[in-house]
Amino acid sequence: MTFREIVSTSSLFLLYLVLQILLVRNLVLFDYAFCFIYIACILLLPNETSLTWLLIIGFVTGIIVDTFYNTLGMHAAATVLMAYCRPLIVRAQIDVPGLESRIEFSLKELGPGAFFRYVFVLALIHHTALFFIEASSLALIIPTLIRVVASTLFTTVSIVLIQFFTRN
Repeated sequence: MTFREIVSTSSLFLLYLVLQILLVRNLVLFDYAFCFIYIACILLLPNETSLTWLLIIGFVTGIIVDTFYNTLGMHAAATVLMAYCRPLIVRAQIDVPGLESRIEFSLKELGPGAFFRYVFVLALIHHTALFFIEASSLALIIPTLIRVVASTLFTTVSIVLIQFFTRN
C-alpha cells in the first residue's frame, strides 16, 4: 500500500468509528434493528491485507467499540470472527476473473449485487455472533434471530448507502 492509501484507509477507519460512537449508537429501529456501521472498517480494507492484520485491526476496532458501549469484549469477539471469515467469503463470493490482490471492496468496483452480498454475509456472521453472545442462552432464540436479521439488513443497507454517496 502506498502512503496515500494508508492515510485514506486510516481516516475512513476513524470516520466510521466516530460515526458509530457518536451518531449511530442511538439509531435503533423498533427495539430490534441496530446499526453497526463500524464493521465497514474491516469490510472495506484492501484484499491484500493479511489475515494477521485483519484479526489485529478487527480486535482493536471491537475493543474501541466495547469501551464506549461497555460490553466487555462482545464486539471484539464478533468483529474478530468476521475478520477471520472475510478471506473465505471473498474467495467464495467475489467472482472477479483472476482475483487480483489489489481488488478494492467498494460499490463502484464490485457492482451493487456483489457488494450487497459481500456486506450482507459478513454482517450476518458478525451480528449472529454478537447477539448470541449477548443472549448467552438459547432461551431467547426467536427474539435473538429477529434482532440478527433486522440488524443485518439495517447495517447492510446503511453501509451500501454510505458507499453509494461517497466519491470513490
